Amino acid sequence: MASADNVTEFIFLGLSANLKVQRVCFVIFLLLYTAIVLGNFLIVLMVTTSRSLGSPMYFFLSYLSFVEICYSSTTAPKLISDLLAERKTIPVWGCMTQLFFIHFFGGTEIFLLTVMAYDRYVAICKPLNYTMIMNRQVCAVLVGIAWVASFVHSFAQILLIFHLPFCGPNVIDHYFCDVLPLLQLVCSDTFLIGLLIVANGGALSVISFVVLVASYVVILLHLRSRSSEGRRKALSTCASHITVVVLFFGPCIFIYMRPSTTLPVDKMVAVFYTVITPLLNPIIYSLRNAEVKKAMKKLWKRTMRLDEK
Repeated sequence: MASADNVTEFIFLGLSANLKVQRVCFVIFLLLYTAIVLGNFLIVLMVTTSRSLGSPMYFFLSYLSFVEICYSSTTAPKLISDLLAERKTIPVWGCMTQLFFIHFFGGTEIFLLTVMAYDRYVAICKPLNYTMIMNRQVCAVLVGIAWVASFVHSFAQILLIFHLPFCGPNVIDHYFCDVLPLLQLVCSDTFLIGLLIVANGGALSVISFVVLVASYVVILLHLRSRSSEGRRKALSTCASHITVVVLFFGPCIFIYMRPSTTLPVDKMVAVFYTVITPLLNPIIYSLRNAEVKKAMKKLWKRTMRLDEK
């Protein structure tokens, strides 16, 4: 047992205590993390080098892919190294740093997905004014707002947690530092703090999700007046985004709308939104988008030519 004065580190229980399971998980998560970095980096590279991917939609997609790399990198490398470690520890300052960046990049992803929904709304409902409304300067401002808003959100989370007294056990039943597992180690009443965390994190996820759903309801209603071919093209561009939204927001709402409790299943749900979703994003956008696949083929041919030289 550690007192409030000498808690200098936290101990993770990780995903499993079974050594064989840990070794298998090490290989699996190492491959998954490598695929996340390479897949999302490939999208960033394609958007920045391909002239055919110059629209605002791909501008936002490149930033989303960059955020996915950063987001998964806040938890995956530590998870992978801990799977081979006998004692899974993290210093208090490292825990708070990890907590900040998880919510910083997670918040940025939420705001970027909302901005991308607005982009699809303008493209489909106001096509004649699309280039004027979503010009380069507006896109840059929207991305800047996403970064600033997520910083404010993450800084608020840190302020809520950092000053709390940690005493008694310093063992976290998780594989990374997050607000709810940390609240279980606090030796004072956390009811008010829990409500504030829901207001800051859970409400952010729910409100953003409601805005996203409302925007796509408006888009679907608008598409009723389009031809069948027009509806098919519009829906194909929205389907990838809707899929990513559901995959990301579902687990986040499940986790952050419960201020005072943690469940055994939380770790597996966290794996989904910290590892699986960043992995699926480049696959979803690549497989469902003809322009991305075309740009990928051009990039591959260009790479082959360079190799031949």
